[in-house]
Amino acid sequence: MLTPRVLKPSLLRRLWAAAELPPPWRLRILPVRTYRPRGYSSGGSSKYDRPMRQFSEQNESTARPLIYYVAPALLAFAGIATFVHYNDERRAVPLAKGPGQTSVPKRCNTNRPAIGGPFKLYDTEKIEVTESKLRGNWTLMYFGYTSCPDVDPAEVQKMADVVKLLESKYGIKITPLFITIDPQRDSPAQLKAYLSEFDPRIVGLTGPISAVRQIAQEYRVFFKRVEEVGQDYLVESSHNMYLLDPYLETVRCFGTEYEASDLAEAITTEVQKASASSTN
Repeated sequence: MLTPRVLKPSLLRRLWAAAELPPPWRLRILPVRTYRPRGYSSGGSSKYDRPMRQFSEQNESTARPLIYYVAPALLAFAGIATFVHYNDERRAVPLAKGPGQTSVPKRCNTNRPAIGGPFKLYDTEKIEVTESKLRGNWTLMYFGYTSCPDVDPAEVQKMADVVKLLESKYGIKITPLFITIDPQRDSPAQLKAYLSEFDPRIVGLTGPISAVRQIAQEYRVFFKRVEEVGQDYLVESSHNMYLLDPYLETVRCFGTEYEASDLAEAITTEVQKASASSTN
């Protein structure tokens, strides 16, 4: 029988040997593999990092400054503005010399508003009148109707007084033109009787409602029927006089606040200004 002093070292050797050899009941600790989302890695150089790096590099390479987006917008806006201006210019009266027109030279109207246009109406003798009949002369144009109770008679009288002042005081001849905005009631005979009470030199024009609406639109004239009671009605409108030069360009627009003397002076100033510019 072995003594305890001898058994103790041998027992320790056996226990040490048992610790070095893994017994079947000993737990085996496996390495833990962490889950790494593909394409969303923030670092490293594994194959899973390549899609994310490629995506960020593509974004950096495709980023453009603001001018790449502003320039096309400005070009588009310039194209629209040019298109609108071109359409307005087409509405202007042609200045080229044609059959029956006077030999008035062309004049640049680039900086002038596109007011006015071609028309075809009839005078008090039922003779056709177009814009070519006005070319070569200064014209004072007014839109009204013979049944107006207040404003139009005063404006027509003012027009007659202006024509007399221009001829007697300034030696300027001008064509006074009255265009009705009520062609249903203002026949050529009605216009002739109405205008002869003021000045027989005033040219009265009427025509189909479509032709009247067209020329009113060309000269930015507003009018509509109001207070209709059966066949009786009033016509609300803008009461402006238009001064047209021999090139059929609208030089000035005068409201009802002008007196006859003031209007004659303003017209004389425009005529003298045009004469001075043509001689230079």
